Amino acid sequence: MEGILLFAMEHGSLSDLSASTFSLMDEDHTLANSVRFTLNQENMDSSVVGCMGCALRHNFYAYDMWTVRPRVVFCGYSIPHPSDNKVNIRVQTTGTISSSLSDPAKDVLKDALENLTQMCQLVRSTFGKTVDDFKVKNQ
Repeated sequence: MEGILLFAMEHGSLSDLSASTFSLMDEDHTLANSVRFTLNQENMDSSVVGCMGCALRHNFYAYDMWTVRPRVVFCGYSIPHPSDNKVNIRVQTTGTISSSLSDPAKDVLKDALENLTQMCQLVRSTFGKTVDDFKVKNQ
């Protein structure tokens, strides 16, 4: 089932939907650290964000990524045990609920995963185009 993300919401997360812990099955540091980094962007100083995103800011997905930030207070992750094939991601939001946000923590995580997907697709297509251009120039 490639492309399907299996996750479960931890029991303690059901009482307060503004802060939840999600267990993602068959994942590791690669995805968890990317999600954590994306959701904690507001804690970085502007010079780091500027270096990271100078080219990215001009692309459509960058604006979506920056709109997620004001809703997030904290995001962290842990691997319960090295033999467990899962990762726990904790998302704490401001709890602001608009008409479209009935489950703030889940929606923020979903938005972050969608933004990561868009970023990966852009990097992949840009890399592919650059490789093709290089091959054409060096034939």
